[in-house]
Amino acid sequence: MEFGDYQFGSITIDGETYHHDLIIEAGKVRKRQKKLSKKYREQYGHTPLSADEEIPWDCRRLVIGTGALGALPVHENVKREAQRRGVELVVVTTPEAIRLLKEDPEGSNAVLHLTC
Repeated sequence: MEFGDYQFGSITIDGETYHHDLIIEAGKVRKRQKKLSKKYREQYGHTPLSADEEIPWDCRRLVIGTGALGALPVHENVKREAQRRGVELVVVTTPEAIRLLKEDPEGSNAVLHLTC
């Protein structure tokens, strides 16, 4: 997987530019479907990442990129589920998440928030 430019609101992966939050699972990229997490929006002031979504759990390490400024909240149920499944959970800004995925992609899946 080849990561290109990341700028607030967009990222290029394998030559394709995306303008929405992403799920990376086993080297494949898809759009994050955050509809199921919207019910927590008032609680966080932002739609968080919650375990209600289709999280790519089939990995040893799940890297969550929380945006350029780290503003994406991660619901406690994601942390509990990662622990229950024995998945290492790494929650960092999106630029840091990209750096980690470039350095050590083996066994890693990701959720990348592209804006705030």
